[in-house]
Amino acid sequence: MGDLDLARMLEWMPLAGHLGLRPVAGSPEEVRLRLDHADHLTTAEGVLHGGTLMALADSAGAALAVFNLPDGAVTTTIESKTNFLRAVRGGHVEAVSRPLHVGRTVIVVQTDLLDAEGRRVAQTTQTQAVLMPRR
Repeated sequence: MGDLDLARMLEWMPLAGHLGLRPVAGSPEEVRLRLDHADHLTTAEGVLHGGTLMALADSAGAALAVFNLPDGAVTTTIESKTNFLRAVRGGHVEAVSRPLHVGRTVIVVQTDLLDAEGRRVAQTTQTQAVLMPRR
């Protein structure tokens, strides 16, 4: 796939475009996506909604998995766990996804969510299934 291409990502993940996710960098070793704080993505007192942060992490993790898939395979998230560490009330959040395990049937990804000052606001670990086409 080369450098992460937003148009291509939006083809297989329309939610990313709806949320306003922007690709920063992409490779089999690391994917970075950015999300700007916006009022329509918040909960009480302008804090980015936890579901918004989880969608950012899941999107980055899925993109990383795509970089690591064998030819013809697709992926889907089968497990995800997020620890929230601090609130985000402005600026942006950058997701940094890296593989913990790339196997034949699953890819395990760790995603750190960092605020505009580079502080970790959440950490997600997810498992992506590697789905081969039926013969």
